[in-house]
Amino acid sequence: MGFVKEFRDFAVKGNAMDMAVGVIIGAAFGKIVSSLVSDVVMPPLGLLTGRVDFKGLFVALDGKTYENLEAAKAASAPVLTYGVFLQSVLDFTLVALAVFVMVKAINSLRREEPKPAPEPPKTPEDVLLLREIRDALAKPR
Repeated sequence: MGFVKEFRDFAVKGNAMDMAVGVIIGAAFGKIVSSLVSDVVMPPLGLLTGRVDFKGLFVALDGKTYENLEAAKAASAPVLTYGVFLQSVLDFTLVALAVFVMVKAINSLRREEPKPAPEPPKTPEDVLLLREIRDALAKPR
């Protein structure tokens, strides 16, 4: 019974639930950003670069020339698909930018609570004693 209770305590702790919510929202957010990249950013970028489809950029390692990536894969040629890598780098960059903007916006919405003033350090006893002696000596007799 101890194992089941321990697992239940772990599973319903705030940190585990927060992490689960973060993963679920992150997956949905990833789909949104992927759509943004492939449907909004890449078409104009492809137009600017002469209608180049990044995912279709490749180098055949067998030295032969193929009409497109599908033809090279159909011929079982070893290919270096650097266009897919470029697309992934662009996806990552846009995801990182979106997360940065989102975190920055959330941080600007948070109210900073004023920090209490630090207490002055306690004067050591020997210093207090020396002050008393100084004050006693300074009194007129």
